[in-house]
Amino acid sequence: MQTRKIADLSVSSIGLGCMNLSYGYGPGPDEAYGIRLLNEALDAGYTLMDTAALYGFGENEKLVGKALKSRRDEFVLASKCGLRRNREGVKEINGHPDAIRETCEDSLSRLGVDVIDLYYLHRADPNVPLEDTIGTLSELVSEGKIRYVGMSEVSAEQIKRAHAIHPIAAVQTEYSLWTRNPEIAVLQACKDIGAAFVAFSPVARKFLTGTLQDVSGLHPDDIRVTMPRFQPDTYEKNLELLEEYANLAQETGCTMAQLALAWLLHKDDHIIPIPGTTVIEHMKENAGAAAVSISDDVMACLEKLINQDTVIGGRYNDQAQSTVFTEQFA
Repeated sequence: MQTRKIADLSVSSIGLGCMNLSYGYGPGPDEAYGIRLLNEALDAGYTLMDTAALYGFGENEKLVGKALKSRRDEFVLASKCGLRRNREGVKEINGHPDAIRETCEDSLSRLGVDVIDLYYLHRADPNVPLEDTIGTLSELVSEGKIRYVGMSEVSAEQIKRAHAIHPIAAVQTEYSLWTRNPEIAVLQACKDIGAAFVAFSPVARKFLTGTLQDVSGLHPDDIRVTMPRFQPDTYEKNLELLEEYANLAQETGCTMAQLALAWLLHKDDHIIPIPGTTVIEHMKENAGAAAVSISDDVMACLEKLINQDTVIGGRYNDQAQSTVFTEQFA
């Protein structure tokens, strides 16, 4: 697989989002299958593995650490702080320096490593000065516990404020054909400071694969059940976009999932999508997107077909949206 850069780290042009194996979309696969998938991902050329303290409330970090402990020098390890389960068992945003340090120590222990290559602030805490939070992450770099600092779901202004305190190596935000908010300002802010842009949910939480036709049977623990776009009546209308999209994938000679990923790769060379999956065959299919070439005509057709004006429904419900600072379309 081709490579792209995060600071001076060389990573596969498509990374692996590990969350799905433990959290987010209902019950994940058993541990043995998860371990197999992670190892086969390395064999398939993935060299960026993305996890977080929040995912499975630590269980995902444990799985990644256990699965890949003998292959640590083969990949770049990314994790996140600032969004976790507190001592009362409640999910919280906490950017206080003590909480950042505690989360980092816990993550190092669960992952079984001495240093985390890329450590994101998962969410900015509106109750803690950003300068205090980023300052603590800078201290963790100086102490050798993390190598590079990243941010997630932040605005262009927050990126520049943080970068003035400590270099920001990567910014992670949802980005796909049907979630285009980073195009307002965040993509350019990343280019301005030389940061990579890491796109999560690049196949639109399965929508752009064409394999999720009915959302009425989603597991109660699936995060999509609270998302406006995945409400049955709304989703049915969004599905109408996929007929032409499928034709464009066929014209390009790839699967629908590969087309979504290839679109991101062709947008700019500082963009790194990190699709997640619980199926080994899908992981390998996604890796194949790195070899897909898209014509300018197809790029234009895709962007006209699926965008903020043609997709129905918001990205998050009001509560979840309140934690996201990325600029939004009116």
